[in-house]
Amino acid sequence: MANPLRGEVALVLDGERRVCKLTLGALAELEARLEAESLTALVERFEGGQLRARDVLLLVLAGLRGGGWTGDLPDLVQAEIEGGPLEAARVAARMLALAFQPPR
Repeated sequence: MANPLRGEVALVLDGERRVCKLTLGALAELEARLEAESLTALVERFEGGQLRARDVLLLVLAGLRGGGWTGDLPDLVQAEIEGGPLEAARVAARMLALAFQPPR
């Protein structure tokens, strides 16, 4: 079960429910893969509305890895995401919102 209070979002990948979470390590990996100069630059990139499919894939990958999944990009590209690209984008946006939401 995904717990949004812990920054977790659920995603069904190849018929299996997975937990996605943008941990600091996952964000560092994402930053490197996207060649972003900083976390601020990374967030600005996603907030700017200039998202590419690759950006969404890498964000979902980072969240999956933060949730404990051991796959990599080729595995994710071959996987079936329940809900398709729209669900992947929704999960990516929700993870970002939760990761950078001020504590309550």
